[in-house]
Amino acid sequence: MNNSHQDPPPFVFHAGTEPLLVSMPHVGTYLPPALAARLTVEARRVPDTDWHLDRLYVFAKEMGASILMATHSRYVVDLNRPSDNTSLYPGQSVTTLCPLDTFDDAPLYLEGMAPDAAEIAARVSAYWHPYHQQLRAELARLRQQHGIAMLWDAHSIRSALPRFFEGKLPDFNLGTADGASCDSALAGTLLGIAQSIPGHSAVLNGRFKGGHITRHYGRPAEGIQAVQLELTQCSYMNESGGFEYEPERAERVQSHLRRMLSAMFAHARRQVKR
Repeated sequence: MNNSHQDPPPFVFHAGTEPLLVSMPHVGTYLPPALAARLTVEARRVPDTDWHLDRLYVFAKEMGASILMATHSRYVVDLNRPSDNTSLYPGQSVTTLCPLDTFDDAPLYLEGMAPDAAEIAARVSAYWHPYHQQLRAELARLRQQHGIAMLWDAHSIRSALPRFFEGKLPDFNLGTADGASCDSALAGTLLGIAQSIPGHSAVLNGRFKGGHITRHYGRPAEGIQAVQLELTQCSYMNESGGFEYEPERAERVQSHLRRMLSAMFAHARRQVKR
């Protein structure tokens, strides 16, 4: 794809001082103009964005975490899917590496405008690989510097999406690839924090068990613990219409998110001392 018109870089990165990397692969909203021109009016609103996670997790940088944020919309390429487009949830409705439809099952592209295999490969090269190269490099740096690396893959989603699940989704959806991506003790601690939050519900390895990032990089035996949190957007923002951030609502969950990241730090310290 032609980036000569000053597209933003594929990601924004901040190197922290603690052994935790917070990844936000779906927070990006940018659509290259040539691509946007091929999308429907609704798709150009990028409604399936993980809105405002940079603002919601602003405290993570203050805690010393490294931060990796995508700049481009998941409609360009989905950084939390395998680059070969293997389904993460066989038998269930899912969106693809380069999505063709919205979460509401509406087409993204104008008729005849969907990407072909060569374009998909070009997007993977231009956006997917750089994000994952940075993610790998930072996890390696953290593990070398601290003896362990912790990965928190931050996501959010509308609480009601009939295409993917029935009824209303629990608010805090922790995923550890059914226990493969992080120690069970850490997962239990995080779930306990989430279950203690007044007025909110929580589940571990429910509908969302962690996407490609959690499953691929979480290797506890090799010193990398990975957890995905899929948070309902109604917990911190207006999830319909204008997608506005709601500071008072967000503040009610931020202290608990901080407790979760603190639990990641504490677990890392215990592991290093062993």
